[in-house]
This record gives sequence, C-alpha cells and structure tokens, in this order.
Amino acid sequence: EVSTEDPETAFCTLANREDLNLEESSVHHCLYQFTRNEKLTETNKLLCDVCTQRHNGPKKNIKSEKKYVYTNAKKQMLISLAPPILTLHLKRFQQAGFNLRKVNRHIKFPEVIDLAPFCTAKCKNVAEGNTKVLYSLYGVVEHSGTMRSGHYTAYAKMRSMKNHLSDLVLQGQSPQALETEPVKGQWFHISDTHVQAVSAPKVLSSQAYLLFYERLL
Repeated sequence: EVSTEDPETAFCTLANREDLNLEESSVHHCLYQFTRNEKLTETNKLLCDVCTQRHNGPKKNIKSEKKYVYTNAKKQMLISLAPPILTLHLKRFQQAGFNLRKVNRHIKFPEVIDLAPFCTAKCKNVAEGNTKVLYSLYGVVEHSGTMRSGHYTAYAKMRSMKNHLSDLVLQGQSPQALETEPVKGQWFHISDTHVQAVSAPKVLSSQAYLLFYERLL
C-alpha cells in the first residue's frame, strides 16, 4: 500500500528517538538500528511512478517506449499499529566464512519497554496526546548449545488475568491509561518437566532468544 504523507511528519515518531540511552548490546539499540532512517541512492534508487509519468507524458503507454525514472528516497520502518502482544526475535547467529556461528553475547532487555520512539506519530491505536506505549515482559525463551544441537528452556511469569488486556486482544480496544510498573507476578524457569521459581534479576540475565511482552493498560 502506497500512501502520500506530509514529508514533515512522515518520519516523525511518538517520542524523541534521540533521548534514548542506546547502550550497545541492548534491545533498545537493536530496535533503533532496525528502525533507522535509510537513504536510497545510486543502485538503490526508488522507481518513481509520478516521475516516470511526468517524463514520458500521457501518450507513452507501451512498455518498450517507456523510460522508467528512478529517484533518491528515504526509507524508515516504524510501527503503525501497536500490538497487544509484542514478540521480539533476536538474531542469534552470524555468518563466519561458509559456516553459521551462534552468537552467545548477552543482550540487555528491560522488564518494561516503551515502544513510542519506534512508533509512527500517527500510530492508529494510541490515544492522541500519549507519548508512551509501554509493554511488560512476561516470557523469555533461551537456547543453550550450538547451531547444530542444544536445548530450549523458558522463563514465564505467572500473573493475574487482566480483563482490559483481554478486551484489547479480542476487541482491539485502545488502552485508556498507561501504567509504568511491570505486571506483578512470580517468575518460573521451565526446562522440560522441571519447573523452578526464580527471581526477576535471574530472568534479566538470561541470553534471550525470544522475548514476549504484553501491553500495559
């Protein structure tokens, strides 16, 4: 879908991205890099239908006669609809010659994360005036081992059911008020049939592969 946006606001976000503490090896740094503004130039120029039509005029409709016009452009991927459940998949491998190598480096992630710096200023399900889109961590998947073999374990938070969150998931209702604290509950480490209660710092020190957040209301 191609839409025409005001160039002054097309690349604006709900919160200032420059205020972020972009510590390297953190989820915030990963999100910032993933949603950064990119310039499309030279061989990456964008095919411009308007420029092509203006250059060829209304009479040249035959493909062989058309000269397609490419132009410099800017590209940025931002969140246009804040999901009720946020799933972040961290890339845990890198190319090493002809082989893939697992990345075991710890990536810091918070219990409460604000997506506002990564949301478009016209995010569809954020109330006007809100400059925060907060999520609370409730699940982590961790992988131990190598690229060829290993074991998956999980951390999950047992918490009370939130009716407002159910309404958001099932009916798409927008949150009326935002909390700033993580949802209260007990964390558990799950490995096959073994389940053990653990502390929040233990969870935050894990080498996360998948992160699961729920939107705070």
